[in-house]
Amino acid sequence: LHFCLSVFLFCIILFLSLPLSLSSLHLYRQPFHLLNHNKSDSCHPQNHIVFLKTHKTASSTILNILFRYGDSRNLTFALPANMYSQLYYPNFFLPYFVEGVNPRRVTEFHIMCNHMRFKGLEVRKVMPVDTFYFSILRNPLSMMESLFTYYKSTQAFHSFKTLQDFLLDGGQSYNASFPSNHYARNILTFDFGLDNSAPVNKSELVKFSTSLIATVESNFHLILISEYFDESMVLLKHALCWTLEDVVSFRLNSRSEKSRSKLTPEVAEKVKQWSSLDWHLYQHFNRSFWQRIDTVLGHAKLREEVKLLRARRAELEKICLLGGGAVDPEQVHDSSVKPFQYGTAVIQGYNIRPGLNNDTHHLCQRMITPELQYTRAMYTKQFPDLVPPLKNIDTIRAKISISTELLETCDL
Repeated sequence: LHFCLSVFLFCIILFLSLPLSLSSLHLYRQPFHLLNHNKSDSCHPQNHIVFLKTHKTASSTILNILFRYGDSRNLTFALPANMYSQLYYPNFFLPYFVEGVNPRRVTEFHIMCNHMRFKGLEVRKVMPVDTFYFSILRNPLSMMESLFTYYKSTQAFHSFKTLQDFLLDGGQSYNASFPSNHYARNILTFDFGLDNSAPVNKSELVKFSTSLIATVESNFHLILISEYFDESMVLLKHALCWTLEDVVSFRLNSRSEKSRSKLTPEVAEKVKQWSSLDWHLYQHFNRSFWQRIDTVLGHAKLREEVKLLRARRAELEKICLLGGGAVDPEQVHDSSVKPFQYGTAVIQGYNIRPGLNNDTHHLCQRMITPELQYTRAMYTKQFPDLVPPLKNIDTIRAKISISTELLETCDL
C-alpha cells in the first residue's frame, strides 16, 4: 500500500509539472517576438544578445558596438575557440566552437557576435533563454559588387574579369560544392543556415522563399537594413533598451571609393535573378523594417533620434579623428589598428588625434579598433592563460594564416 501511494503521488507531481516543462521547452526553442519598448517602466538594458554577423553588410561596425558595450560592462563574449576570428565558419555552428564551453570554464555567456553559419538549436544550447537575436541585411545588388571585389580569388570568380562577365555566364561554370563558392550566390541565405540553392521554377521559388522568410522570423527578433544604418541603430537602441551613446559608431572595414564600381541596370537585373533568394529576403525584411519603425517609433521620432545620433558621431569625429575621417591603410600611423587587407578592396582605417586625455583616448581607440584586433583583445581579457605573448600586430598577422576564416573582415 505504501509503495502504491508513493507511485500515485509521483504521477501527480509529474503530471502537474508537465505543462511547465513543455512551456519552458517552447520558450527555449522559440525566442520572443516583441521588441522592448522604452515607453515601458519595465524596460531594462538587454545584455544577452546574439548578433548574426552577415557578410558585406556593415556588420563589422555593429560588432564594434557590441564589443564596446560588453567590454565596458565586463560582460562575457561567446568567442571562437583557439583564438579564431570566426566561429568556424562556414561550418554550421556547434557549441564547442565557443571557447569556454568544452571544458565548461564559463557559466554564463552574454554576447555572441562573431561570424558563424547560424543553427538556432545549437546556438540556444550556449546562450541564455532570454537572449535577443538580431541580424542585418544589405541590398544584394551593391553587396554582389562588394563580394566580387573582395572574393575575386575564389574559384567562382577568379576566371572572370568583371562581375558582368560572371553573371552573363549564367552559372555554367559555377560549382556550388566547391569550397568558398557560397560567397558567390545567396550568401545571406547561407549565413542564416538555410539552403542557398534557388529553385528554377518561379512558383517554387516564391514558395521556397516564403519558407525561408518564416524560418528567419521564427529565430530572430529584429532584422536591420544596412542602407538605413542610422535608422537601424535607433531601432536597435529601442529594442535593447540602450542609450544613444551605446550605439554611436564610426564606420569600420569600409572600402575606399576608388575600389568601388557602379552596376549597370542590366547587371542589376542579373544579380536579382542569380541571388534570387537573397533578393526575396531583402525585399521582405526591408518592408518589415519600416513597419517596425511605424509601430515602435513613428517617422517623426525616428528623424529626431537619427539627427541626434549623427550629431554625436560628428562630435566624436572632431574629438577623436586626425583629419576628421577615414584614411587609406598606408596612411594609418598605428599598426595595431590597421585594418586587414585582402583582394583588390582598399579597406580604410583611422588615426587618433594626439594630445587627448586618457579616458578620451581610450574611448576613441576602442571606436576605431578593427574586428580582428578587438576579437583578440576580448579573448586576451577573458582567457589570459590561453594567449601566447605576441609583441605587435605584425607578429599576429605573421602567425595567422590567410584562410577562409580571415576573409570575412571587409563589409562594404
